[in-house]
Amino acid sequence: MGGVVEVEQSVTAAGVPDRHRVAVVGGGASGVLTALQLLSSTGDSSLAVTVHEATGVLGRGIAYGTSDPRHLLNVRARHMSAYADVPSDLLDWAVRAGRDPDPLGFLPRMEFAAYLQDTLAGVADHRLTISAGRVDDIVPVPGGFEVRTRDRSTSAATVVLAHGNQRPQPLTELAGLPGHLADPWDLAAIRALPGDATVVIVGTGLTAIDTAITLLEDEPRRRAVMVSRHGLLPHAHIEQQSTAWVSHVPEGPLTADGIAAFVRGQVEAARSQGVDWRNVVDGLRPQTQSIWRRLDLEQRRRFLAAHARDWEVRRHRMAPEVADRIRGYLRDGRLTLAAGGVGGVDEVGGLAELVLPDLRDRVLADAVVNCTGPLTDISRSGEPLLQALQARGLIVPDPLRLGLDSTPAGEVLGADGTVVPGLYAVGPPRKGTLWESTAIPEIRTQAAEVARAVLARKLAPELAANV
Repeated sequence: MGGVVEVEQSVTAAGVPDRHRVAVVGGGASGVLTALQLLSSTGDSSLAVTVHEATGVLGRGIAYGTSDPRHLLNVRARHMSAYADVPSDLLDWAVRAGRDPDPLGFLPRMEFAAYLQDTLAGVADHRLTISAGRVDDIVPVPGGFEVRTRDRSTSAATVVLAHGNQRPQPLTELAGLPGHLADPWDLAAIRALPGDATVVIVGTGLTAIDTAITLLEDEPRRRAVMVSRHGLLPHAHIEQQSTAWVSHVPEGPLTADGIAAFVRGQVEAARSQGVDWRNVVDGLRPQTQSIWRRLDLEQRRRFLAAHARDWEVRRHRMAPEVADRIRGYLRDGRLTLAAGGVGGVDEVGGLAELVLPDLRDRVLADAVVNCTGPLTDISRSGEPLLQALQARGLIVPDPLRLGLDSTPAGEVLGADGTVVPGLYAVGPPRKGTLWESTAIPEIRTQAAEVARAVLARKLAPELAANV
């Protein structure tokens, strides 16, 4: 990525007015897509964009920072362009980079990180600076904000929070067990486990799937037990899925149970026409945010309690190759799937002993890996920045504690319930407001919308001065 990943020691563009400075906090996919939109939407040389990324390396984050090439995207390549209006962009990059350009294929996630890096490099110029170091605080000051890291402070008129997903919620009852791995993306620790290890993976979602692949693929003597409350694995994509199915959501008030019944009816109608249920789920995707916003708070709670998991395992699916690996592990007895969660834990002879209600025998495990999914309740976060922003009243959890409170347009709402001028959010932190807010097609749209709002805000003083 050339100079784009090189850390600049000075993050203040000389001679650039404060109102032209934009700070993007987070250098994963959300931050890179936001920077792309800011830089490619205008040729204004007075714009200064600083991306603050703790590692100094962009494009990875939690989602795409894996070093295991068997961890694949769970969306087909043709839908993963950084630009909604240039759907072939990722495929064109794959051709240039010597990667697989199959539009129906599922690229390794580490290659998508390389794509984001190269794409940003293509628009990077003097307006872009990468600041290595964790942002610990953002302080309102006249005209904008002061962005603070451990060793420097910089000013910006606008701040975009693009910090992505947090690490999994800590499992305090398991934390003291031998072999407890709190971070499922610590692949070095997983690879270092004994070649005959038995491992309990707490969680059955896509992160747990990736953990099982890293754990089991290279060591045929290893065994794993994957456990969650529901014991449901993500469904698999199928090789061919070309028939479109667009569902017309009823007008008027919606309820969670009513929407669930509507989806079931659409699946049955599709089946009667020889159309797979996956087409129904994918056809609903463009309407998901609108449906969510039409549900009142109590109905959203009802959806989370009664229907969310059934939706998630169908909406966020495994690549066919990944599903084949998992089926093979299950068939060979190397992977066991259990529902009912963890019923009890103990330490026996230096191993973790777990009671899993769905299994007859207790499990003696060399390691227990936390794959329960990202912590979404920011009031429980241990991240210094999120703690500082809450203490200042600049952010609050959304009512469902799925992220931070914001408007549908991405403006952050403070403790008093009003918009914090100049503070925006992109990506997973907006899940409580939009529900569908964690995948690239939605994040790139958010990035474009926020970029337009930021640039309009930047121009506002200039327009006023010319009136």
